[in-house]
Amino acid sequence: MKRKTRIMGRRKRSGIAGGMDDDPMGGVANLFDVAIVFAVALMLALVTYHSIPELISESSNLTLVKNPGTPDMEIITKHGEKVEIQKVTNETIGGKGTKLGSTYMLPGGDVIYVPESPP
Repeated sequence: MKRKTRIMGRRKRSGIAGGMDDDPMGGVANLFDVAIVFAVALMLALVTYHSIPELISESSNLTLVKNPGTPDMEIITKHGEKVEIQKVTNETIGGKGTKLGSTYMLPGGDVIYVPESPP
């Protein structure tokens, strides 16, 4: 009887070790899950770092100027869920219009717009 007990004990141990080797890709799936969580956390950290959570909010309005003062300048406007990108060119246009107001540059470099009262 003692001999039978020893053989059963050996079989149980080898059965447990064999159970771990059944799914060699199990660890890769866990690494994929960790990578997805890390990517989402990194994106949220970048949005928070740039202090513009308005980019992910559906009800906010936002205007950004990309590459200001360069020939490839763009104005990105977001109204709710609609995003509009306007490229700025050096092309001069003309036409008839109404004067809206005056702009002034302060000594510190700030620009102030003063609207005129309607006629």
